[in-house]
Formats: sequence, structure tokens, C-alpha cells
Amino acid sequence: MKRIDCYLDFISPYAYLAFEQLPRALEGLGYEVVYRPILFAALLKAHGQLGPAEIPPKRDWTYRQVLWQAQALGIPMQLPAAHPFNPLALLRLAWACARQGTPNRHVCETLLHHVWRAGGAAADDPDRLAEVTAQLAPARDPASDEVKQMLKVATEGALSAGVFGVPTLAVDGRLFWGLDALPMLRAQLEGDDRVDAVWADAARVGAGTVRR
Repeated sequence: MKRIDCYLDFISPYAYLAFEQLPRALEGLGYEVVYRPILFAALLKAHGQLGPAEIPPKRDWTYRQVLWQAQALGIPMQLPAAHPFNPLALLRLAWACARQGTPNRHVCETLLHHVWRAGGAAADDPDRLAEVTAQLAPARDPASDEVKQMLKVATEGALSAGVFGVPTLAVDGRLFWGLDALPMLRAQLEGDDRVDAVWADAARVGAGTVRR
């Protein structure tokens, strides 16, 4: 059975949609998923990028597109009161709940629903954060140095693996980025030769003009 490493940040609407769609997209296949919450902002900083919600026209389009995709996929979704927000409290809570190395699907689902199925409530509201913390009953203190280090290690590990965005699903040494990569991920798990072909063809493209 193949293992899929799922890198996600609860701030990302695409991570939420991919998380919900993944079981449907891979239905009938044998696999296991290891969930690795990471700080998306650290990826952006490392690669010198702005997030989609930091570019006003792209921000507007992002919300329109994810709402449309959610409706098309039959996935319930309500945008939070404000976005982007600081996701550190949620990320640390996830790692504080990790009882067997990494957070399980239930923990990640609860936190994604906290953000994207909250009827427009603020994701970082202190009272709501207290409620979801009580609900999950973490094994560790989310504010502890131990938990902060777990998140840091996970994020650094993602960068070392070549992850540049969320959601990213890694299997067989290959990275599949985004909701729209799920069909390609399925093909990889099925041993479809077309995936090897596009990997090889893409590797042949030389670097062109570099903008500085």
C-alpha cells in the first residue's frame, strides 16, 4: 500500500476542497494518507512569492472560483469573516493533537471545517478557538515549545521535499499540487505510463529568460 504525504494549511480554501475530494478521487484504490500541516506563509517567504489573497484581483477571483468549485463538487463551503488570517493557532493545535506522530484525518477535518464551514464566522476568533481546542482535547499544550518545534520541523521538511504550495500530495517521490492534480495523482497510483511521460517531457524544458 502506497503512502501519500498530504501537506496542507488550514488557511487555504484549495486545501479544504482537496481534502474533501481526495477520498472520492481515489475511490477503489489502496493507499494511506499522512497529514502534515505546515505554514504556507513560510513557503511563500522561502520562494519570494505573495499569497493569492495578497494580490487584490487574484484574491477576488480565488473566492469566486473556490465557491464555484465547491458547488460543482457538492462540497459545503462558507467563506470566513476575514481572509487571510493568522493560521498559527490552528496549525499548532493540529500538531498538539498528534498522538501517533502526525495529526489524523479527524483532527484536520475538524480544523478545516472550523474555517470553511463556519457560516461566515471568524476563523481566529478567541472564543471559537477555545471551543475547538476543548473539542479536540489535545495531548499537548498548543503553545508549548515542543509543539512549535513540531510545526517548524514539518514546514522545513516540506521545503526540503520541494513543496512550494498547498495542498501538495507527495507519493513515489513526486509532488502533486492543487485540487486539479487529483486525477493525475490517481493515475500515478494506478501506474499509468502517461505520468512518467509527462514527467520526462517536462524535464527536457530548458530555463529561459529570468526576470530579476
